[in-house]
Amino acid sequence: MPYEYYRLTPEEREEVVRQRRERGYPLHAPPHPLRGEHCYLLSAANYRHARIMAAPERRTDLEDCLLRALSIVHAEVIAWVVLPNHYHALVNVGSLASISSALQDVHGVTARNWNLADEKTGKRRVWYRFTDRAIRNESHLLATLNYIHYNPVKHGYVEDAYEWPWSSLQGYLEAHGREWLRATWRANPPGDMGRGWDDY
Repeated sequence: MPYEYYRLTPEEREEVVRQRRERGYPLHAPPHPLRGEHCYLLSAANYRHARIMAAPERRTDLEDCLLRALSIVHAEVIAWVVLPNHYHALVNVGSLASISSALQDVHGVTARNWNLADEKTGKRRVWYRFTDRAIRNESHLLATLNYIHYNPVKHGYVEDAYEWPWSSLQGYLEAHGREWLRATWRANPPGDMGRGWDDY
């Protein structure tokens, strides 16, 4: 995430840029090496992780806007969560380019509305670019689903993930039941919460 870059020493930053140049990645933006039909974990944060969505209405606003935009581009939304300063969505898509365009629209509309509401127009950057991670197999997919649903607990917003209304967890509870969710968690724990995704 971008905030980690600011913690690096000048030498470490230089090394990051050198590695990105060697791989052909953009120098200061998230790389998107896979572009075609695939299942992805999409993540985006408010700039420097400011809690711009601290108000519940803003999380609801983003959730509605995000799900509507993803449906327009015919993405199959598998899971999602919206937190006070970031969100995650697990989606099957035909093209990452269509998702990129949809997320740009979501970020543009919400940034403009929230900056107008907070009288910060022209003074505040709301979003950093989204990142994507390709899902490798069924186990990776289910671990990612568990990671998404556990995220509000991980960040200390609730003690029980079922208490967080801005996620797809309630839909899974209604469709599959608590025992299926428990069994899925036991068989596919998210591990170190985001680290080591490439091990699947």
